[in-house]
Amino acid sequence: MGLAWILFTIYLLGTSYLGYVGYKKTEGFSSFAIGKGDLSPFVVGITLAASTASASTFIINPGFVYVDGLSAWINMALGTFSGIMFMLVVLSFKFRQIGATNNALTVPDWIGKRYNSKGFSFYFAVINLLSFAFVVLLVGGISIVMQKSLGVNNTTALIITLVFVTGYVFFGGTYAHVYTNMFQGVLMIIVSIIILWSGVELMMKTGDPDFIQQIYNDDPNLLAWINKKGALFNDFFSIYVTGFFVGAALVSQPHILTKALYVKTDKDVKKYLWVFGVILLLFMFLATVGFFAHINVAPEQLIDENTGKFRQDLVMIVYLANTFPDWVFTIISVVLIAAAMSTLDGLLVSISTITANDLVLNIVDRFSKKEMNEEKKMKIAFKASHIILVIIAVLVFWVNINPPKLLGIYGQVGVYGGVLAALTPLIVGVLFKNTPIKLVWTSSVIAVLIHFTLYFYGNKLFPNTSLTFVNPAVTSTIAIIVAVIPALIMAWIANSQHIKTIKNE
Repeated sequence: MGLAWILFTIYLLGTSYLGYVGYKKTEGFSSFAIGKGDLSPFVVGITLAASTASASTFIINPGFVYVDGLSAWINMALGTFSGIMFMLVVLSFKFRQIGATNNALTVPDWIGKRYNSKGFSFYFAVINLLSFAFVVLLVGGISIVMQKSLGVNNTTALIITLVFVTGYVFFGGTYAHVYTNMFQGVLMIIVSIIILWSGVELMMKTGDPDFIQQIYNDDPNLLAWINKKGALFNDFFSIYVTGFFVGAALVSQPHILTKALYVKTDKDVKKYLWVFGVILLLFMFLATVGFFAHINVAPEQLIDENTGKFRQDLVMIVYLANTFPDWVFTIISVVLIAAAMSTLDGLLVSISTITANDLVLNIVDRFSKKEMNEEKKMKIAFKASHIILVIIAVLVFWVNINPPKLLGIYGQVGVYGGVLAALTPLIVGVLFKNTPIKLVWTSSVIAVLIHFTLYFYGNKLFPNTSLTFVNPAVTSTIAIIVAVIPALIMAWIANSQHIKTIKNE
């Protein structure tokens, strides 16, 4: 424990210094929200990869692969990665151009200005509050690692995490987020290589039966292209379709897409996407630890001492503890904490800035008796963003005192609702110039309703279906197919007719 605390303290000091550097560069709400457009594409690429690969990638996903095997790996590693890269290429360039023209600071701000509707911006600011579920997931994941590596209880881990991360975001905003993520991202790259290499060595050392045969002996379904007995990934749709669609939808998360506003040119966007793609693929392959764990993790090691129940979210931590010497495990554990914090700070920046800029300012505009200039509004937003950070920290602490079962699913349900709401407005706003706003509104609302209705009531409404509604990736993909894709087709038709009308005139 002594080494763990020494390394963790060094990490805290290094991150705090970078947060201070970010604070020195933050001059107001605009720079707090997206910086000044002066960041290197290489830095943005690493920051984006570190932000995207969260506690789910490093801590939670290997557990799903441990339970469902190859089907979960295909979905979470290859499917999600492909969807993310596809949608980033589609959206990032135009998103930056339109955002720069309209001086957009957040995704809801971008949508509101793109469609010339403050009501639309307000709606997305409210929907963005669903990201709270993801913050709960991240903080809960950090707590799991801290308890194992630092020997603290859940309450202490939560206090350290929330006070520290909220603190440096409070002062440094986007610059603190970027500089600390650069530091955290480099550590994550090194540790990812070490962890994956340990698996290669494990496969090479395995005798008779070999690595593949041992997994097959545990359960043949773990190596099936479609694991029909899987808990969440048990048919073609849940494995091969949802991964790509969900990956594509996740790009509309504010802390991911707004990275395009951190740079000044499309050339810079192209550069940071290349850097991001290579690093993210490395991170995604960490799901393979779910296979490695079948070799050196005994099932009884995954039983919660307090409840006596199986906990798949312990797979990564137990695997590392069994594989590496204590001092290496300690180093890796600290980096896993950094991995989760790298996404947490980005989310805190986005939630606080969106709530301040698009929720609070919209309310102030609506009820204020006096007209306020832009400078006054930015000052109000700046103060509001800081107050919101503190409120979020308190609420997350309260929820995680008794964390929800399956943190990964809890986080996904909320996040997917938010990204589904934004998906149609973003794609249509980037691809088409003339689209009826009612079409975009309708698609957004219907997508959210379908997702939550199927997740909570799908089994009652469709008792004879084979679809796994307890998997939020399934419900969100259905929402995309039913609500988003038809809207895109109708938007294309409407835009084509508008162009024809102009030509005929």
